[in-house]
Amino acid sequence: MTIKRALVSVSNKEGIVPFVKGLVDNGVEVISTGGTKKVLEENGVKVIGISEVTGFPEILDGRVKTLHPAIHGGLLAMRNSESHIQQIKEHNITPIDLVVVNLYPFQATIAKPDVTFADAIENIDIGGPTMLRSAAKNHQDVTVVVDPADYEVVLESVKATGGVSEEQNRKLAAKVFRHTAAYDAVISEYLTKEVGEESPESLTVTFEKRQDLRYGENPHQKATFYRKPLSSTSSIAAANQLHGKELSYNNINDADAALSIVKEFDQPAVVAVKHMNPCGVGVGETIESAYDKAYAADPVSIFGGIIAANREVDTATALKMKEIFLEIIIAPAFTAEALEVLTEKKNIRLLTVDFSEDNKVQNKLTSVHGGLLVQEEDSLGLDEATISIPTKREPTEQEWADLKLAWKVVKHVKSNAIVLAKDDMTIGVGAGQMNRVGSAKIAIEQAGDKAQGSAMGSDAFFPMPDTVEAAAAAGVTAIIQPGGSVRDEDSIKKCDEFGIAMVFTGVRHFKH
Repeated sequence: MTIKRALVSVSNKEGIVPFVKGLVDNGVEVISTGGTKKVLEENGVKVIGISEVTGFPEILDGRVKTLHPAIHGGLLAMRNSESHIQQIKEHNITPIDLVVVNLYPFQATIAKPDVTFADAIENIDIGGPTMLRSAAKNHQDVTVVVDPADYEVVLESVKATGGVSEEQNRKLAAKVFRHTAAYDAVISEYLTKEVGEESPESLTVTFEKRQDLRYGENPHQKATFYRKPLSSTSSIAAANQLHGKELSYNNINDADAALSIVKEFDQPAVVAVKHMNPCGVGVGETIESAYDKAYAADPVSIFGGIIAANREVDTATALKMKEIFLEIIIAPAFTAEALEVLTEKKNIRLLTVDFSEDNKVQNKLTSVHGGLLVQEEDSLGLDEATISIPTKREPTEQEWADLKLAWKVVKHVKSNAIVLAKDDMTIGVGAGQMNRVGSAKIAIEQAGDKAQGSAMGSDAFFPMPDTVEAAAAAGVTAIIQPGGSVRDEDSIKKCDEFGIAMVFTGVRHFKH
């Protein structure tokens, strides 16, 4: 099908002038509207105003201009239907063979910190999506372009053949419906939040492609990384890569886990992660001292790990990081000297993330075969917990500091989870075991002699006193756990027997 007539109306003016000039040079008649028409005419491109086609002025501040039979008849008429062709002739409607439209910037509008509800509503496009859908439905006869990235291929095809192939038209139509679906998804999410609906009868989500990945969790699996529109600036999806190899599927998962943990801390903190679990967490007066503790927590497992720091990485810290093999270092920033040190290692990935954004609780989406689980992120901290101390002895000031660190970390460890902490660092992590005492034994074994005088954190209650017994044998002096077991009294008695202080929080932190 030869393209003889096009309709062009775009919010994003990038590349539109040379594209439309190319169409006109190849004999295409162009209809345009509002701001697009003005830009084209200012650049010497002859176009027809939309009102000349509809015989009706643009009204309601431009809300109604293309919603007219003269437009949609020209888009939806099937060229192989005698009755369709006869009808548009009777009504003096000329077919439109090409539609070039992109939409009011709703997403950019609601991203503004001071956006009003009225501004958001005014930036919901009606005519644009309607034209796109009409053209895309009739893609066997109409070419439709929504993405400036497609201008060149369409123009080259018009120059070579006068039109666009059926196969290409189908691809462009599919992109249109993806685009309009994503556009509507952002609008529906915004309005759903505005009215306070927490569990709507249907859920439509959209994500924007960030990159193709070399492979997924394993080399035989394909994978792609998508970013949620308007996602948190302190997320891995918004990270800026300064150096190193392309991120892998597992890198992204581990980096996300490391960021989630390090954001728990206000003081300088460093987190080392392997396979979605922390292998070392340290806090200190400086980022260097925090790194020293994270490294000392498990100098074996940190090898090949992912590091997240919540302060700028300085030269002294970078020199220490350089000494071992690390996959990724994430931080708010790197000093120029630190970058110079670390970029000597060709493959290490260096990422910056904006930690300044206020971290709001977001929904976490987990796919299952045939469905999707949606829940709030686990953001509950000790400040919101109902603290009680059922044992005869209360924690000392130092034990409280260690208990708090263990509690912040344990909620990010795969269940069943046990964390030992001492002197501003983790010293043992037991993750993902089928029973709690198994996790405790792993953490205690990792801690070794350092377990003496340490604090233990558990993500869930103790169903029996065996975990307390193991803790006491290792020299643990304080325990923090949710409580709530029918056999809590057994654990309390054991703690009192061994002089252990135990804190109940009333909060469980399962992580599957």
